[in-house]
Amino acid sequence: MLADGDTVIVGLSGGADSVTLLHVLRELDLGLNLCAVYIDHGLRPAETPLEIEFCANLCKRIGVSFCPEQISLPPQKITNTQDTLRELRYGILEKIAYERKAGRIALGHNKDDQAETVLLNFIRGSALAGLGGIPPCRGKIIRPLIDSTRADIEKYLDSIGAKFVTDSSNLTQKYQRNKVRLTLLPILKAYNPNIVDTLSRNADIIRDENSYMERVAIKKTMTLMSRKSEQRVELFLSPLQTIEKAVLRRVLKTALCSVESLKGIGAVHIDDIIGLINNAATGASIRLPKGIRAIKGYSILTITKEDKPARINTYALNIPCELAIKEAGVVIRATLTDAPQDAPDKRSIILDGESLLHPLTVRGRCNGDYFYPMGFGKRKKVQDFFVDEKVPKDARDSVPLVYSGGDLVWIAGMRGDERFKPAEQTKTFVKLELLQLKT
Repeated sequence: MLADGDTVIVGLSGGADSVTLLHVLRELDLGLNLCAVYIDHGLRPAETPLEIEFCANLCKRIGVSFCPEQISLPPQKITNTQDTLRELRYGILEKIAYERKAGRIALGHNKDDQAETVLLNFIRGSALAGLGGIPPCRGKIIRPLIDSTRADIEKYLDSIGAKFVTDSSNLTQKYQRNKVRLTLLPILKAYNPNIVDTLSRNADIIRDENSYMERVAIKKTMTLMSRKSEQRVELFLSPLQTIEKAVLRRVLKTALCSVESLKGIGAVHIDDIIGLINNAATGASIRLPKGIRAIKGYSILTITKEDKPARINTYALNIPCELAIKEAGVVIRATLTDAPQDAPDKRSIILDGESLLHPLTVRGRCNGDYFYPMGFGKRKKVQDFFVDEKVPKDARDSVPLVYSGGDLVWIAGMRGDERFKPAEQTKTFVKLELLQLKT
């Protein structure tokens, strides 16, 4: 946790744990540069000034620098006060550590806190990460007292004649943690007097096993990820269907956490995605919290926060022109030429200009649409073509179809119609190109 000469920020509330922590760190023969930080949460205005005075006097007496700080809770953050205050508290400690070039932030969590945290997380339905409790080390944060019980700490303070203050909020059952400490743990101790040691030891084991499983999941996820952007992640589907559920849950969680906008999906919804993978038909999708969707494609599982592709409206396509189709995010460029040429790829096509009726029409698919695919010749339903080409169901309405009168000329970016293929006698050619709409 520590090395000679480290600069350490110490969270100091004036309670037994933090007072012990400060004394112990000061007594270590490591030449530590200590800075004690008291954070006023703004919840106990009658007690706070006395606690600050106590902490300031303690630091002065033992020769440690002291820094009082205050949390300003935004009005919109009043709900979930404890969670919000914890985030703000850690933020302040990180800020001071940065300003003072401190490599460590020491907190006074003890073995009893560990047991309470494991029970709280179990009650909330946490996965293994939660049942692993409080890690002794996480980044800059260290917890040197995590293997010491509250009784050990109070005995130590008594042995050196050190005083401490008691936070009155720790005595009320308003908060869930206090209910666990004051009510649930005493009941459990009647069944197992060593319940605190038992829960702490189990947390150590679970953290180790969870850490190993996390490494396995990360390696597996790297091999399964097809593509990733700021709003979506794509995974190869077939391997997902063969992975054991215990690993699959972690793979999905790892993939989601790799994209900032997809974080925060809970265990229940991870299981919903697994149901989609294993039981749903190709093209099926489910809606998840935060506007996220999971879509089962032919070979790819897509998890995205992008809006569902909109259905294309109907447009007139004059020649020459560039037609922007905003709902699909594309542009169709139409140009005339009298020189035959080959289309460089599927995103463009050369047509017999003399057989086209002007203007052309661009629209989304309708029931009963059909065409005669180039190179195939036989009539085929657009629906069947999309199935064969593995176009996801929710993307099919956003594929532009170009029509000449009532005849389908081109499924944009995919396949043209054999009937409009240039012939030897063709004198006028039309080139259609599908381009990305620039924003």
